[in-house]
Amino acid sequence: RFCLPLMLASLPTMAAGEEIPAALQESWGDFWLFRFFINAAGYASIVVPGFLLIQYFKRRNYLETGRGICFPVIKSCVFGSEVKSLHQEDGSLPPRAEPTESSTARQVFKLVFCAAGLQASYLTWGVLQERVMTRTYGATETDPGEKFKDSQFLVFMNRILAFTVAGLYCALTKQPRHGAPMYKYSFASLSNILSSWCQYEALKYVSFPTQVLAKASKVIPVMMMGKLVSRKSYEYWEYLTAALISVGVSMFLLSSAPNRHISTVTTFSGIVLLAGYIIFDSFTSNWQDALFTYKMSPVQMMFGVNVFSCLFTVGSLLEQGALLESVRFMARHSEFMAHAVLLSVCSACGQLFIFYTINQFGAAVFTIIMTLRQAFAILLSCLIYGHTVTVMGGLGVAVVFMALFLRVYARSRMKKRSKKLPPGDSPIQKV
Repeated sequence: RFCLPLMLASLPTMAAGEEIPAALQESWGDFWLFRFFINAAGYASIVVPGFLLIQYFKRRNYLETGRGICFPVIKSCVFGSEVKSLHQEDGSLPPRAEPTESSTARQVFKLVFCAAGLQASYLTWGVLQERVMTRTYGATETDPGEKFKDSQFLVFMNRILAFTVAGLYCALTKQPRHGAPMYKYSFASLSNILSSWCQYEALKYVSFPTQVLAKASKVIPVMMMGKLVSRKSYEYWEYLTAALISVGVSMFLLSSAPNRHISTVTTFSGIVLLAGYIIFDSFTSNWQDALFTYKMSPVQMMFGVNVFSCLFTVGSLLEQGALLESVRFMARHSEFMAHAVLLSVCSACGQLFIFYTINQFGAAVFTIIMTLRQAFAILLSCLIYGHTVTVMGGLGVAVVFMALFLRVYARSRMKKRSKKLPPGDSPIQKV
């Protein structure tokens, strides 16, 4: 009886030493750590029964003894076909299709189309993300307006549209048959939901440029997760560029001026949320990398992950009663409705552009485009929302992007060298 009040009373002490804006302290429901545990409890209410069912079917040897109309569904969700593809030796994305004979102008047009699509999708997504999480809706001369606070609803909106787009694409195009049990998508889905939630929630405490640089530095935990999850090994230049990224991010974070606006002050909560985003996102990419050892397409991966993402988020929102409240907020503010829908459209279209770009031009070209997008996102955010960057902070940003381009260059050189290796040799796996 006394445990819950004691736990609630102890939560503010965990954020001691930081200044939380008064707008974020209106109720316990607005405190990010409380919301995180509530969301996690909602996911657990789905994960735990699912885990028990999977163990039950496996112990019962349902694959050999099961019968009835439910057998194909249970077999696909729990057992699948454990035969993995022998063609994907490195567990990465399927090799891109080599372009057939085509004019230079056509290839240039495709490259411009991919670059423009990626930039438009993700730059718009970044601007809207900051607008939704940091500004009020319905403000008038007498009414200050209200902020939208439920990050999980935005994650749900993104995932439901991505699920729909991926499902339609799979239904309209021929996709390879694969044997991955459906439940294995749930691991990547859960970590993907938590990383997205941390990403949205962090904008309440840190500036958008800080968040972008934190994303750029995620190569470090990705390498650590690769060591732990996939037992990968890395070359010296990968460690060097990871260290340069760390130095650049540190320079930017330490360049805070005391007179900066409250929205651009990096707080302890913001750092914790960014760390959560990076850790969860690193696990997602490595787990998906392992799933690609089954013969599947990227769109099938997108569909499978988003199926569970929709299930987890809508279940948690319904349990909390937050789904109806978010819908009411959307009904009160038509501008928010437009922003939320456009945010989801940009996210889904961006994922399709990612698959198309990698398929047509490879991962190196895609990485260059997305690195440039991060630099443009920082510039655009500073212009629209008035963030200030000091000289030291600007040097830190330059160091980070120099390290990212160095990684792209070194990786392309290593790829060319690996093509010259004897058939028995295999190159070291890269992040």
